[in-house]
Amino acid sequence: MKPEIKELIGISKYYGSNKDYVIAGGGNTSFKDDETIWIKASGHALADMTEDGMVALNREKLHVISSNIYPEDPSAREEQVKADMFGSILDPGKNRRPSVETSLHEIIHYKFVVHLHPTLINGLLCSRNARSLTQKLFGDTVLFVPYTDPGYILFKKLESEILLYRQKHSNDPQIIFLENHGVFVGADTTDEIKNIYSDIIRKIEEQLSPVSDITPIPYNPLLHKVLPAIRLILSGDKPGVIRFRNNSLIAKFYQNQNEFHKISLPLTPDIIVYCKTRYLYIEHTSTAEKIIDSFKYQLPHFISEYGYPPKVLVLKDMGIFAIAESFASAEACLDVYEDLIKICYYALQCGGIKFLTPDQVAFIDQWEVENYRRKISQAGSAGNKLNNKTAIVTGGAQGFGAGIAESLSALNLNVVVADLNEEAGSAFVASLNSVKKQSRSVFVKTDVSDPLSVRNMVMETVKEFGGLDIIVSNAGILKAGGLEEMEPETFSRTTDVNYNGYFHCAKYASEVMKIQNNENPEYFTDIIQINSKSGLRGSNRNFAYAGAKFGGIGLTQSFAMELAPHRIKVNSICPGNFYEGPLWSDPHHGLFVQYLKTGKVPGAKTIEDVRKFYEDQVPMKRGCKLEDVMKALLYIIDQEYETGQAVPVTGGQVMLG
Repeated sequence: MKPEIKELIGISKYYGSNKDYVIAGGGNTSFKDDETIWIKASGHALADMTEDGMVALNREKLHVISSNIYPEDPSAREEQVKADMFGSILDPGKNRRPSVETSLHEIIHYKFVVHLHPTLINGLLCSRNARSLTQKLFGDTVLFVPYTDPGYILFKKLESEILLYRQKHSNDPQIIFLENHGVFVGADTTDEIKNIYSDIIRKIEEQLSPVSDITPIPYNPLLHKVLPAIRLILSGDKPGVIRFRNNSLIAKFYQNQNEFHKISLPLTPDIIVYCKTRYLYIEHTSTAEKIIDSFKYQLPHFISEYGYPPKVLVLKDMGIFAIAESFASAEACLDVYEDLIKICYYALQCGGIKFLTPDQVAFIDQWEVENYRRKISQAGSAGNKLNNKTAIVTGGAQGFGAGIAESLSALNLNVVVADLNEEAGSAFVASLNSVKKQSRSVFVKTDVSDPLSVRNMVMETVKEFGGLDIIVSNAGILKAGGLEEMEPETFSRTTDVNYNGYFHCAKYASEVMKIQNNENPEYFTDIIQINSKSGLRGSNRNFAYAGAKFGGIGLTQSFAMELAPHRIKVNSICPGNFYEGPLWSDPHHGLFVQYLKTGKVPGAKTIEDVRKFYEDQVPMKRGCKLEDVMKALLYIIDQEYETGQAVPVTGGQVMLG
């Protein structure tokens, strides 16, 4: 790797990981030598920059874009420009798309160019006094370019402005301010670029009151009844995600229609890409019913006027909400819209906000390049019916539960890992989120035997994702022992977790699922209990566990009849023995140890004797595995006809008659 490329990667990550400079993967960086320019590829974020995320282009071939004559029609022109740019790629086989701003980077004569959209700088550049204030703060050593449609037109505008600058100053500008867009900084070293950016920020901060001491405002529990309804109203049979944010700065702009008007229109191209061009405001928020009724009333008018449903919802006293097909898209939308609010806050200090005009907005919204960026930002697992759905897995931090949670996460579901073990749960969720994907996992500390804890678990799920599609009631404990050994408190605790815990999960999950079904009566959701073969037949010296599991199947059948009118399917999965998990194999408290100590297996002298005894009872001669349970679970979710069933996954050990 060239040392300069290593520097480019370093400065890309430096700014890309700071939301004051880069939001939602925006911005571009480049390095050029005499023959080649390396620039960030579209669809790659600065924060995650690697050499594989760059495109190398032949500089001489790029120059044809400056000299060629292109059609007047914008679509035809941009296609030809794109073809010429692609024709200068040194290794087209890697199938990477160079940034649309590649030509802009090429005409600036410095080795390194870093183009960012810093919030504070855009507060100045999106104001009515942008030109005069930049002149006042930076003099004529900087280049200020009035807003110009991106693409070839901006390239030619910047080219002519730089040529004039060179004639006047005998060098290139190191700072180029683009109105309602961002800033280019060029230099021959990355250290100099950092110094220039620091100086720009310092000078603007001296003139403005920076956003500081932003205080988070807590989630309003009223939203527990609102978000699942809105989610299904908007998304039909492919429910997405709703992300929420509220703080003291956001609160300045949602108090009434006049304040909302200040944040009601786009200011920069990125806002249009991630948030579209219009946003829906609801002022009547005293009750859940009023919010939902107002949303239902405004939605058809909004769609009729703008041609699409809203991606951003602003609720008085509640916050801002991003509605998207995936967690990643919703979070990016929320970041960009909150950035718009900050920019507006700064622009108001600079003489007022300068929104993009309708023609400027229309150009960006219809531009192929921005539609490509939008497509990249929304990429997911097309064809996966569970894509971006939301599931809770109780007891999800270890054993079968962790395996189920990991499998669902791999299928691009949003997963709430609910468990009492906070340390294990948090570490497990961190590992799930370390794999880059559109979905997200969160940990919620939960005691399923405590109804308030379970209710909180469901509310946290709605808070994080906007609704709930699947709950896997997996948390359980097993204490073996006969009548003489079993203490009443142990029996009660086993029942509380294995039986009562399932009831609590079904009760609070079904509340959310019913709200969703009210808005889309054909939409199916699932409550799935991980039961046991011990729920299908008695278990010697294991009556506390078996009794709770027998009772669980009774609950499943009863819940299924009650919830079927709401398209909530309720089923149990009854696995055979999962020998590899901690329930059986824990060296101190596992069932192998317990059964050996209690003499449940006659003649057994070692743990291996106990294991062989149980494996010999299975016609398939092995224990149950995670993949066996997942096949049953995915079948249960996929089908839309069976409910109230206890599905054995026992290798033939238990056969239903």
